[in-house]
Amino acid sequence: MADPLRIVIPGCSGRMGQMLVREVLETDGAVLHSVTERAGHDWIGKDIGAAMGLGRDLGVVVGDDPLEAVLNAHAMIDFTSPDATVAHAGLAAQAKLVHVIGTTGFAPEHLVKLSAAARHAVIVRAGNMSLGVNLLTILTEKVARALDADFDIEIVESHHNRKVDAPSGTALMLGEAAAEGRGVALEDVSDRGRDGITGARRRGTIGFHAIRGGDVVGEHDVIFAADGERIVLRHLATDRRIFARGALKAAFWGRGRSTGEYAMIDVLGLAE
Repeated sequence: MADPLRIVIPGCSGRMGQMLVREVLETDGAVLHSVTERAGHDWIGKDIGAAMGLGRDLGVVVGDDPLEAVLNAHAMIDFTSPDATVAHAGLAAQAKLVHVIGTTGFAPEHLVKLSAAARHAVIVRAGNMSLGVNLLTILTEKVARALDADFDIEIVESHHNRKVDAPSGTALMLGEAAAEGRGVALEDVSDRGRDGITGARRRGTIGFHAIRGGDVVGEHDVIFAADGERIVLRHLATDRRIFARGALKAAFWGRGRSTGEYAMIDVLGLAE
């Protein structure tokens, strides 16, 4: 039997970081190897169990040195920020870790660096780790392929009021899927931030709309609208644990894989 999967969680004080810590603790075959936070954070030097208010120490102290954190680890699950994730990718590549990335909001230059790191490590990156969203992505591509540009495509996403990027990574995943189905590049047809006298909608564009409020975990609609009819594909997330469970599944899946970039559709066996 393989050794338990030793997992690193950077950004452990965040909502997803804490969710991931809990999920690792409850997952057979996984152990919490190390956790990190940014330098100067008030959790540094504390046991993660005490810092999270779990009522017990876990024997894992919150550190601020990612290089030390990855030593002797098997995987890192990363829902931090684009700049931090790129820095982590370099360390994961050196340490030959499985790097599971749920971070969103990457710029093109970030993606170039992640691709370079994937030459030396297994990277599983997705704007959303849930099974349902990845099925929705596949359905979006298939419907877009079946319908012509008489059907306008609009993507509407809703998230909590603390989310810092828009459109969401999931919305962009869905947009990419729709564009692929249409045989176009998303950057050429994306339509965002309508305001004022915008004129008529341009045929063939893919619109994005972001709603922010309250504690919404994540809701995504892909709307195909034509004269006289609409098709609406929808996914509603009500529990952030679906993302943590998906990320753990990706970490286990990546162990022993050949180096390269993978997506959740690979992990879930949905790739054609």
